[in-house]
Formats: sequence, C-alpha cells, structure tokens
Amino acid sequence: MDKTIRPLKRLRGLLFATTAAATVLLSATPALADNERVAVLFHNMAEPFFVFMNHELLDEAKKLKVKVNVVDGQASSPKQTSDVANAVTQGVEGIVIAPVDARAMVPAINEILTDNIPVVTVDRRVDGATKPIPHIGADNVAGGRKMAEWVVQNFPDGANIVFLTGQPGSSSAIDRAKGIHDALVAAGPKYNIVAEQTANWARDQGLTVTQNILTSLTGKPPQVIISANDDMALGAIEAIRSAGLGKQGIKVLGYDASPDALKKVRDGEMAATVEQSPGRQIRTALQVLVGNIRNKAQIQSVGIEPILITQSNLAQAARFSQVK
Repeated sequence: MDKTIRPLKRLRGLLFATTAAATVLLSATPALADNERVAVLFHNMAEPFFVFMNHELLDEAKKLKVKVNVVDGQASSPKQTSDVANAVTQGVEGIVIAPVDARAMVPAINEILTDNIPVVTVDRRVDGATKPIPHIGADNVAGGRKMAEWVVQNFPDGANIVFLTGQPGSSSAIDRAKGIHDALVAAGPKYNIVAEQTANWARDQGLTVTQNILTSLTGKPPQVIISANDDMALGAIEAIRSAGLGKQGIKVLGYDASPDALKKVRDGEMAATVEQSPGRQIRTALQVLVGNIRNKAQIQSVGIEPILITQSNLAQAARFSQVK
C-alpha cells in the first residue's frame, strides 16, 4: 500500500504545482484585464447616425467589459478640442474619436499622441497629425461614386442635379463630394450640377436650402437631388412637396441608410441611400483599441465598403428591421 500511495502523492503534487504555475501565468496576461476607461468623442449626438452608433457602442462595451465615457462634440471643433483635453486630464487609457473637422482637430490629436494614449478615429479621419492615425470607417469616396453612378445609369441622356453637401471640413463630406464629382465629370458634361450648397447634415437646413434652390430654379426643376446624408435628403423631400413639385419625378438620394430614409426608399419617395455600417464601424474601433490596451496589439485601419440601397436590396440595410 505504501509503495502505491507514495507515487500517487508525488503525481498529485506535480499536478498541483503545474496548475499553480499556469494560474500565475494567466493572472499576469493583459488580455484578462477589464474595466479600462475609454473616452468616445462623437461629432454630434443630435444626428441619428451617431445616436445609433452610440447604441452599438454601449452594447459592445458591455461585451468587452470596458468603461466608456461618451462625449458629444456638438459639431464644434473648439468644443471637441476641449473634450480631448478633458479626456487626457482624466487619465483615460484610450480614445475613440469621430472628429468634427479633418484638420482643425489635428492639434488636439497631436496632444493625445504626445501623451502616448492609443487613439483611433471612426467614421471621420484626421489629416496632418504628427503620425498616421488608425481609422475605422466606410470608403466615402466609393459611396459618393456609387450615388453618381446611379444617376448616370438611370438618366442616360443626362440630368440637372442639385447637390446638398455635408458640414465643411469634415472628411466624410469631403470624400463623398469627391466621389460624386469625379464620377459625374467622367460621365460627361450632360450631367450638370446646377446648385451645390451645404446643409450641414441637418434636416431643417436641408429643407430650407432646397426650398431656396428650387425657388431660384423656377420653371426648371432638377431631375435629381443628391444629398450627402439622409437627414438633408429628408428635408429635400419635404421641400419638393411644399413647392408643389411632388409629381415632377425628382429623384432624391441620401446617405446613411437610416430607418426614416429606408422607409422612404421602400415607399418610392426616395430613390436610394447608402449603407455605411455604423454599428460595424464603432464595434470594430472599440475592439481594436481594447486589443491594443490589453495586449499591445497594433491597431490597423479598417475600410468598409458602402452599399447603395434601393428598393431591390432593402434587406441589405443594417437597420431595415427598424422600419415600420
């Protein structure tokens, strides 16, 4: 009996020592950390796009077990610059930012880099920081190009176009405009932008700006209104209705695939919108940032291919289930 028991005791002791060593190694692994503090600085929480993105962010934060402090930049670069300074002062371990302006936010971004805080941009990038900033977002040039290509395909004989641009200085507005302009120029002079004006991403401004443009084009309504986001497009639709031009067949295109816009597409009041996957954008941004904080994994930029949504492929829109 004694000769049998002694080897068993030695075996149990060896197993215990091995398990204890493994436990020490696991407890020292950064990947098991949680409750890291991350500041998420959005461009403007008044926009439905960022309201939805925030919802997706909070869900992902629970899954990753991180504490997020969401701050509304209120579409103001000075406000967002102050938000960055506050986040740095508070000692956050990482920052996700949708910058208001691609260049105006550079000094604030450089401050983050100076303090060696990992940072990633989402939806909108910055241009000109002391080193490249990883960016998670849709290819907005491609999205703008797809909108213009829809016009070319559906108006082979040419079209007069009104273009409602986004907030000046934001990379998303710059890139969508580039995609639209490049594609229309390539299609030839029969595709003519008769009016181009910002409505600052806002529905009420989309309404007012479009009303003014339609008034200036009395007797010559455009065939198409391209809007750099859905809210401005929805304002444009209301302006068309209030001007008594509902039967003129003016086609309106938006960008964001919001539930309100998807409903208009479904009902034939809007020609198309562009899906840019805001949920995937923010979830990916938080995942790669946390991976860097916990494991020092390098943050890689991720580009997301936008999808033009029409009546024929509504089910491909991420928020189509929210349409009532």
